[in-house]
Amino acid sequence: MQILYWIIPFTLLGGVLSVLAASLFLLLPERQRKIALPHGVSFATGALLGVSFLALLPHAFEEVGLENLHSVSATILVGILSFFMLEKLVLWRHCHSGHCEAHVDVEEHRHKSAGTLILIGDGLHNFVDGILIAAAFMADIHLGVVTSLAVAAHEIPQEVGDFAILLESGFSRAKALLFNVLSSMTTVIGGVLAWYGFDDLHQYLPYVLAVAASSFIYIAVADLIPTLHKKTDSLDSLKQFILIAAGVFLITFLHGLMH
Repeated sequence: MQILYWIIPFTLLGGVLSVLAASLFLLLPERQRKIALPHGVSFATGALLGVSFLALLPHAFEEVGLENLHSVSATILVGILSFFMLEKLVLWRHCHSGHCEAHVDVEEHRHKSAGTLILIGDGLHNFVDGILIAAAFMADIHLGVVTSLAVAAHEIPQEVGDFAILLESGFSRAKALLFNVLSSMTTVIGGVLAWYGFDDLHQYLPYVLAVAASSFIYIAVADLIPTLHKKTDSLDSLKQFILIAAGVFLITFLHGLMH
């Protein structure tokens, strides 16, 4: 029971407090936020791809071993197709009145669906973070503390990107903060469930990682990158590439702190 008293506050640190730290972005005046928002989307693209390909998927493949690589790969594929269908359903719900045939309307609702998908994917990712923090504490308290701090540091830049996506999707600042905090609470849920039944949950961990990665890959490739392609100026394109690379680099650096 003593370990649980460590897990709960440190999963809060890794989840909710990192969101609150990232929410400082929302305090910027509206004019500055509008200027920063496109840059935040570029950075978020790199962060999402970095988390997926350099953190989540390597962990998933390591967990299952060579004999089950195909099952994890199949989970990624099914996840991407499922998020495609989920986005279609979100679009259908918004366009049910039959007035979304125009390109502009579809683009507007695609931005809204991106916000919905990022919350789902982030909830899964935070749930996995909770499991990883709990597992570290059950191995060693000092390892748990270090892992929690690294998770929080790694989450802050990603959460800034998430806020950028939610604002771009039409969320108000209050709703973006509320839904991001609710999504971050899955870190605590994952940590507590892991403490109560880690042996049972552990076998499903690679597949939860794969689904979280597939959601982030889908959002980056299907929703964010097409938005970035709307600016074709060479200087804008260079800035986008630099910010995408910065997102990947920062996630890589912070993830390295955990190992």
